Amino acid sequence: MEKLTITPEKLGGSIKIPPSKSVSHRMVICAALAPGTSTIRNLLLSEDITATCQAMTALGAGITRVPEGNGRWTLTVTGTGEVHGGSQTIDCNESGSTLRFLAPLAALDARGVRLIGRGRLAERPMAPYLKIFDEQGIRWTCEEPGKALPLTLEGRLSAGRFELPGDVSSQFVTGLLLALPLLAGDSEIVMTSPMESRPYVDITLDVMKHFGVAVDNDGYTCFKIKGGQRYCPGNLRVEGDYSQAAFWMAAGVLGRGMDCLDLAADSAQGDRAIVDFIREMGGDIESVDGGFRVRPSALKGITMDVSQCPDLVPILTVMAALAQGETHIVNAGRLRLKESDRLAAMADVLGTLGADITEEPEGLTVRGVPELTGGQVDSYNDHRVAMAVAVATMACKGPVVLDRPDCVRKSYPDFWRDFEKMGGNIQ
Repeated sequence: MEKLTITPEKLGGSIKIPPSKSVSHRMVICAALAPGTSTIRNLLLSEDITATCQAMTALGAGITRVPEGNGRWTLTVTGTGEVHGGSQTIDCNESGSTLRFLAPLAALDARGVRLIGRGRLAERPMAPYLKIFDEQGIRWTCEEPGKALPLTLEGRLSAGRFELPGDVSSQFVTGLLLALPLLAGDSEIVMTSPMESRPYVDITLDVMKHFGVAVDNDGYTCFKIKGGQRYCPGNLRVEGDYSQAAFWMAAGVLGRGMDCLDLAADSAQGDRAIVDFIREMGGDIESVDGGFRVRPSALKGITMDVSQCPDLVPILTVMAALAQGETHIVNAGRLRLKESDRLAAMADVLGTLGADITEEPEGLTVRGVPELTGGQVDSYNDHRVAMAVAVATMACKGPVVLDRPDCVRKSYPDFWRDFEKMGGNIQ
């Protein structure tokens, strides 16, 4: 679809939240690194997860899939316990997770291995890895000036000390954490500044533990990794995704109420912070068996520090736009390097729809309004922007025309189907 017309309707109902994309990436990789056969249930084959599956196949794993129904899949993953990078070409599509998780793994056995991608992926930073490759004597070549991709690697990663700044994407930490246990010697990852997005590292450590690999986490300042470890096969189920649940929770509080199910109360996902944000804004949300119940509520503006949960910003901005008073979204500068510049994108689309929003260097200032107007906006080809716009339409006086709505396939292929099931009106 090139365009989608959304007629404002209040959403409500009960929805089983899609499986976590963050957990899925890590489970697929760990299973592919384990000698033997693993089973991963309740997996959603979005474009990003498909990219990771194809990447691990290129590195030597065997992956078969069987449909469970309702868009979910069971994967059977057969790993060799080794990485066969060689001179393979690994297509990361538009997935930053796939690129940054796979680069150190490919460097375990790089004989001209080539990493490629599309969209804005080539513009997303890779400098922390390139510095490490230089220090390790791994030869790298970026084929296009000023862009990170295509990237060709030649050499082998060695155990040792790896320094990373804490204000870059935690994906760099995860990539090293996944690769270093397979080396013969011991390693450590030292953070040279306080780490942001810690919960994503918690997910990595939790999944690695399920596959039998241990890491010593010294207060997120240093990670000590014993060499010579082996991933063990497992039989796991992917939990529901708080990142995706956030859109339906916001729809519930702004609409007719929503039961959001299949969410683990003890999840390591940082985006579970959406529950606390809604409560702090005055929203009525409570735990129920298997998830949360959100009731329609009047919201108030607050200050939101999103340094540990940046993916929530698009939908937090929608709630802020309709809350009473002023909201400050702070510590969000890294959002400029996502699938879009999400600070600029949200300021543009919500401003076009009638919100009172000011873009700041590291965040957004949003002054709440009673309702939005409607109009035509672009998704910026960003899945989270598109889904945030969908929720915002509930408060519009007139229809909204959304350009490039199919970008939701990146993380949530069935979003528009679920949107209609919850009462949305689309053409």
